[in-house]
Amino acid sequence: MGKTTGFMEYNRALPSSEKVDKRLHHFKEFILEDSSENLHNQSARCMDCGVPFCQNSCPLGNRIPEFNDAVFKGDDKKAYEILTSTNNFPEFTGRICPAPCEGSCVLGINSDPVTIEHLEKSIIEKAFSIGWVKPKIPVKQTGKIIAIIGSGPSGLACADELIEMGHQVIIFEKSDRIGGLLRYGIPDFKLEKSILDRRLNLMKQAGVIFKTNTEIGVDLSPEKLLLEYDAVVLCIGSQVPRDLKIEGRELNGIHFAMDFLSAVNKKIAGDKTLDWDLKEKNVLVIGGGDTGSDCIDNSNRMGANSIVQLEIFSKPPMTRSEDNPWPLWPMVLRSSSSHEEGAKREWCIATKRFLSEDGINVSGVETVEVSWEKDENGKYSMQEKVGSKKIIKCDYVFLAIGFIQPMLPGTLKELSLELGRHGNIADSNYHCKIDKLFVAGDARIGQSLVVNAIAEGRKVAESINDFLEENIVGQKNYSANPFAL
Repeated sequence: MGKTTGFMEYNRALPSSEKVDKRLHHFKEFILEDSSENLHNQSARCMDCGVPFCQNSCPLGNRIPEFNDAVFKGDDKKAYEILTSTNNFPEFTGRICPAPCEGSCVLGINSDPVTIEHLEKSIIEKAFSIGWVKPKIPVKQTGKIIAIIGSGPSGLACADELIEMGHQVIIFEKSDRIGGLLRYGIPDFKLEKSILDRRLNLMKQAGVIFKTNTEIGVDLSPEKLLLEYDAVVLCIGSQVPRDLKIEGRELNGIHFAMDFLSAVNKKIAGDKTLDWDLKEKNVLVIGGGDTGSDCIDNSNRMGANSIVQLEIFSKPPMTRSEDNPWPLWPMVLRSSSSHEEGAKREWCIATKRFLSEDGINVSGVETVEVSWEKDENGKYSMQEKVGSKKIIKCDYVFLAIGFIQPMLPGTLKELSLELGRHGNIADSNYHCKIDKLFVAGDARIGQSLVVNAIAEGRKVAESINDFLEENIVGQKNYSANPFAL
């Protein structure tokens, strides 16, 4: 396995980024190209560890030690083939995945983990530059047609798998462009849309049909789809945002984070102008996750005067705590590019009410410090600290506190889908209790990662293929009524 002493000879080293004062003037990706020498050295750090915990922690089951070894040996074609045998879109995950694989890297027990995500991105980008990435033209056609509702990562992965299996695929997207979260949720400085379009063009060449500006349940009934197609897949995500229903929520200037991120992406694409101006304004971001971080990046690029990010939970430790051992995901403090660019972070802060000086626009928030106490059963409860009330002035507030369930518009809601405890669509091996109807992605598992959505798309495609094969040979007698349970 590569260089057995590599992990002792080379330190973890990621490529450089543009300086903050330069990258704040544009919305493009700012990670600079890495050298071939560093890529070779980083792949050499991958240990012959016997049990690849990195691979076990990857939702896609990527064969990480194998493609690292191929990079080390200079066999870039083999590295590409290994990587894409399990991952449909490494150019996405190589940019925006939080890399759970690195959290379980054996080297991470007492050192810095292998730069797995960066190596993944480097492999696929080299493959694109050389011309190895081709459309997945099927060897034979089955004659079966599948409709996919939603063009986010799960829908695209499902389509990519099904088209290679020989099925015909059409994706329905309610927005004006294809990509879902990848298009309108991920900022361009993390994922330039030319990278997305490059992949979509390949899928079009393979035969995938994309139909935009079509909302199922509003523009087209799901009943019609179930009657006309051999299978229908709900890849509609978890788009109902978690709200903060406190006093003053109706004031102008308070927005869901995804509305803000989508608006900025549309402006960059030339589709529309922003409805708000952040220049010299004070911004408050409620929520300490990646979505909140993206709001900080965008706000800095739009000239905000100040940015404060609030997190209701405690500040994570710098290193693993005793109850968070390897190979579990390390619950440690992380700082993203947004914090490097400028923002004040505060932990254990709860928002009590929004304030206004004119009764129309938000001008501040009233907050209170909280503590988290563990009871005898190990459960934590939140306690407000007496006398810790504080006012934070702000002109804009972005709520980045997650999503709770899928959005079911119009007649899609009339399908009487069985929902789980948290509002997700229930299934049995990705198959709903309605004939020919399947579900995958965040709509099934709840708000999650892009890498999980891709894994979901791959798995639901396999389930659909099994269903169609069984139907062809007559092993199952499905009713002609799509609503027969």
